[in-house]
Amino acid sequence: MIRFSSSIKSSLAVVLAAVSLGATGLAYAQQVLRVSAIPDEAPTELQRKFKPLGTYLEQKLGVKVEFTPVTDYAASVEGLINNKLDLVWFGGFTFVQANTRSGGKVIPIVQREEDEKFKSVFITTDKSINKLEDLKGKNFTFGSESSTSGHLMPRSYLLAAKINPDTDMKRIAFSGAHDATVAAVAGGKVDAGALNISVWEKLVAAGKVDSKVVRVFYTTPGYYDYNWSVRSDMNPALRKKLTDAFLSLNKNDPQQKEILDLQRATRFIPTKAENYVAIEAAARNAGLLK
Repeated sequence: MIRFSSSIKSSLAVVLAAVSLGATGLAYAQQVLRVSAIPDEAPTELQRKFKPLGTYLEQKLGVKVEFTPVTDYAASVEGLINNKLDLVWFGGFTFVQANTRSGGKVIPIVQREEDEKFKSVFITTDKSINKLEDLKGKNFTFGSESSTSGHLMPRSYLLAAKINPDTDMKRIAFSGAHDATVAAVAGGKVDAGALNISVWEKLVAAGKVDSKVVRVFYTTPGYYDYNWSVRSDMNPALRKKLTDAFLSLNKNDPQQKEILDLQRATRFIPTKAENYVAIEAAARNAGLLK
């Protein structure tokens, strides 16, 4: 049996540690973090919003970060659970869909502070519409069918007001995105529509909608919404670094402030699947999740 002196043992330990660290670094070096987001806005806008964040994540993680737009909400769900994406910006409902489809193998890691009490707004140009009940017999548009703030929660509050969109409205449509909903209402294609409050405020602030013509007539109570999610099989060390990178974003740093502003976030905070139990219940109650 070969015996090593304590000094040789120490040297071997150092070498093995170095090899281990080198292997870890190699694993990270070979990895590409594949990122996407639900298409709740135009693809060019999503790319613009993500670019500084992608650069920041590359610096923090030491891996290449690639953003790939998807064609619809369902594609973002399938992309994550089928291992074609690693990190996805989900709405509350799409997170619930992904978590259900994967058998509980999708983990929400962070959300914006604003997403603890997110809201939807109902908008119109019709002076006769001033409350939800006035939507009976009207043409109405939601956003995407899988949108939390553009469909699920607006539908839930309509049902609570004893209005069934499928039977009480003249016609319902799905615009596909929040900015498209505003365009449909402003252009007179529909009498009213619902979208998330964040996009509405952004468009108003940018002067892309005349709030004297297109007005908000109802704002929902708050609910949990958007989050960044990963699969449960992501390397734990990478998941921690990723989570820490989001949590460390600080508005006092000019570059990080740009990232937060583009994400329409004050800051990012930890989140958990349990926060979305009410969203799941609302989806089942509305018949949107089987």
